[in-house]
Order: sequence, then structure tokens, then C-alpha cells
Amino acid sequence: MPSPLPSRSRGPKPTKVDPDHLLDAAQAVFAEEGLRAASLRAIARRAGCDPALIYYHFASKEALFLALLNRRFPALLRDMARLAEPTDLRPTPLRLWDVLLIYHRYFKDDPGIRALIRGEIVRGAEGLGHLIEDQIRPMVGSIRQIFEQGIARGEVRPEVQPLLATFFLAKMQLEILDVLPAVLPLLTELPPEGAVLTGMRAWLEILWRGVALDASAPLPTLPSPLV
Repeated sequence: MPSPLPSRSRGPKPTKVDPDHLLDAAQAVFAEEGLRAASLRAIARRAGCDPALIYYHFASKEALFLALLNRRFPALLRDMARLAEPTDLRPTPLRLWDVLLIYHRYFKDDPGIRALIRGEIVRGAEGLGHLIEDQIRPMVGSIRQIFEQGIARGEVRPEVQPLLATFFLAKMQLEILDVLPAVLPLLTELPPEGAVLTGMRAWLEILWRGVALDASAPLPTLPSPLV
């Protein structure tokens, strides 16, 4: 989880700075202001360094944005691709549960990257849509393959549209990570992490009942994530 960053620099500015610290600062500023409004000066102020030090590591704020994506997505995409292998003969709901666990593993402790990606998609990514597309497309493709394989195996209804099912699965998981840790503990005795797991299981149950060929069949036992 990124370390807290100062909102403004205090005292002498450092003459050296860790690139990951710059990326943490850029992520926070991009999430708050968007790519177009964000400036390297604002990122330097958040990082507590001179703007010239950013140019030493990154050629532009677009390069910072690409580095942020590359810091998180390659490992996630590899895990997603493994889930979509046709040799994985586990029941489809178990494979979809693993999709949710991957989101949980890579995004649960980092609301900044979630806000950044969501914000840039909504804003149209301001000329950087291809950078987001390069990360999102293979991830969506892997989940879509799981639904398509479920149809071919007679577990998912043939009229289900795999792309839309993928969208609803992923979109709701991100909402669960953002909203339930804050809201559900106010209404129940669940701790934030328990609220997330409860929401994930409930959402998969609802989604699966909507797409399953046999909606009355019980779900297999869903393993808990390693937290």
C-alpha cells in the first residue's frame, strides 16, 4: 500500500528521490485532478521535491501514467490469463470467484489506483485511452473466455452475452472494494475486510443465479482469499 504523502513540501527539497515515491505522488494527483489538470509541479509538490527531479526519471506526466499502469497490471494480467486456460476444468463459479480474488489481491489496499483508472475512463483518458486499453483489453478478454467456456461446457446459459457479463462482474467488484468497507460496518458488526468478503460472495451468488444454466444448483464451496 502506498505510504502517505505530504500535501505540500516543507523544508529543503531533496536532491534525490525514489521513483516509486514519485509514482505514489503522481497517482494521488492524477486521481484528484485528472491527467489534463494535473501538472508536474503539483506532483513535485506532493512528493516534496523539485520538479526537475521528475524529469530525471520520467520524460512527461504521460510517462508517469504509463509507469503507474506498468507497476500494477502485468502481474494481474498474467494471473487472469492463467485463470482463462481451457485446461482449467473447475466449475465456472469457482473460476469466477478466483477472478474476484485477483481484483481483491491487487486492488483492495490501493483506492488511489482504482480512482485513477475509473476517473480516466470516465473522462475519456484525454488522449491516453490506448494506454488504458492495452491493460484493460486482455483482462476483459480473459474473463470473457471463462464465460464462453462456461457456455460451451453447459454451465452458463447460451443466451448470456459474455462481454456484458464480464462488465457486470468487474464493475460491481470495484464498487464492493470502494463502498462496502465504509458502509457495511456501520450497519452490521462486520469489520471492513469481512464486509468485503461478504459482499464478494453475495455478488457472485446473485450474478451466478442470473447466468447459470441450472440456477437451482448449489454453488461450490468458495475458498477465502489469503489476506
